[in-house]
Amino acid sequence: MSYTVLARKWRPKRFAEVVGQQHVVQALVNSLSAERVHHAYLFAGTRGVGKTTVARILAKALNCTQGVVAEPCGECAACVAIDEGRFVDLLEVDAASRTRVDDTRELLDNVQYAPTQGRFKIYLIDEVHMLSNHSFNALLKTLEEPPPHVKFLLATTDPQKLPVTVLSRCLQFNLKRLTPTQIQQQLERIVAAEDVAADSDALAALSRGAEGSMRDALSLLDQAIAFGGGNVERAAVDAMLGSIDHSHIVAFLEALAAGDGSALLNEVAALDEQAPNYSVVLDKLMAALQRIAVHQLVGSNADSDDYKALLDLATTMTPEDVQLYYQIAVQGRRDLSACADWRSAFEMTLLRMLAFRPGAPTEVGKAGSSSSEKAADNRKSRATSSATRSQKAQSPAANGSENDSPDNSASTTKTAAVSDDAATDAWPEMLAAADVRGAARQLAENCIIASRGERELKLILASDKAHLNTDQVRSRLEAALASQVGRRLRLTIAEGSPSVPTPAEQRKANESARMRQAREAIESDPMVKGFQTAFDAVVDVDTIEPIEAAEGTTQ
Repeated sequence: MSYTVLARKWRPKRFAEVVGQQHVVQALVNSLSAERVHHAYLFAGTRGVGKTTVARILAKALNCTQGVVAEPCGECAACVAIDEGRFVDLLEVDAASRTRVDDTRELLDNVQYAPTQGRFKIYLIDEVHMLSNHSFNALLKTLEEPPPHVKFLLATTDPQKLPVTVLSRCLQFNLKRLTPTQIQQQLERIVAAEDVAADSDALAALSRGAEGSMRDALSLLDQAIAFGGGNVERAAVDAMLGSIDHSHIVAFLEALAAGDGSALLNEVAALDEQAPNYSVVLDKLMAALQRIAVHQLVGSNADSDDYKALLDLATTMTPEDVQLYYQIAVQGRRDLSACADWRSAFEMTLLRMLAFRPGAPTEVGKAGSSSSEKAADNRKSRATSSATRSQKAQSPAANGSENDSPDNSASTTKTAAVSDDAATDAWPEMLAAADVRGAARQLAENCIIASRGERELKLILASDKAHLNTDQVRSRLEAALASQVGRRLRLTIAEGSPSVPTPAEQRKANESARMRQAREAIESDPMVKGFQTAFDAVVDVDTIEPIEAAEGTTQ
């Protein structure tokens, strides 16, 4: 027995049956009603959204025996012949298989002849962007000024590849991708008419799997009916599509919210037994994060059981964490194709979320706790060492003094250590410990600390340096300081007159003192004086530059 697939059986035959393309249908119906019919139409859109279907319905409306009508009757000889694909005056051409210019010329040789059966001779060229440049050139003149009895209906999935000379000669209609809701409603009507038992959740999964294509949705429905033995159930559809259980996504997010690295990796191991497509897993993870972000912003209600489990996560995860996880997932999605082992790449994406989230707890599993503590100790040690070197370089005691004592050395180290309490009075030391560079460093060195709280730092910037205080530079400085103190920090900079010298002024003063010392050392040097006496020489003071010896003394 013969069987007609659902995609062909349920292809719309009238404008009223077209789903999700009301903006195109309305324009065509109005133009047909007013008999303002253009000679060339271009229908563009992704696969399976109804481009060829709308073109065939338009061909029926133009050749219906009742006249040029807004809605073809579907019963006359012309309408029936077009539906059955045997209407002589409707020439359907697959441009993908007829790309040569000779094919196009052969096609256009019969343009001058009047239609045999219908009112118009209609050329329906599918995937028209596949034609060669020479073919387009051969088509242009006829497309611009065809005989009154000829209409061109062009369809393409890639209108950007069409020459602008062709686009300018056509009325262009862009067909939209269908929403999952529109597809599901149509599937529900079809399974009811076909007397097929189907779960609403299963049809929803098929609608999402179709990715906006009604034809793909009907093909998947055909496959699901065969896979389920005449019934369409959610479990069977998930198995057929290779979908993963939504509980895995929830488990990933719960482990991230708890900062539990062990639970995160255990869930990856459990999921790997199903041999999933990790790009699809990341897509679902991003979709879940998007739903959480929307709920946190507007408090929308969950529309399915799958997403009700996300409501609790919306209260335990901060909006900043959600946004960070989403961006890391997007980057990880791009990185998958560059890795031979997709599971490892997926694990690294999840661990990156765990490692870089703001205010992450110090304990991330047993191994994570030890590593975190070691990293914190190393950062503190580097900060103390750097600040100590800066204090030594700027301190007069370090520049040639021979009266250093163990007590003085210990005192210097204690002052240079960047603690929360001492940072207010030791802004230069704090900058020396922080990784601040470029314009952000220049801005910081022209400020002093006005006040400091647990989460806020207020600075005063010299008024003549206000041009340094831009949003981008201030953000970089804020990020560097927050990284140095180990927590989020809000930076506020006000213009004014610093009550104490800024680090830039201190450095300038130190450099002036060093320059003066270097000039005095050169002028008092016995060898230099000897040259001046013997050769009547003059010292060029502009060429004198102080240098730092290994011991830190100026020469």
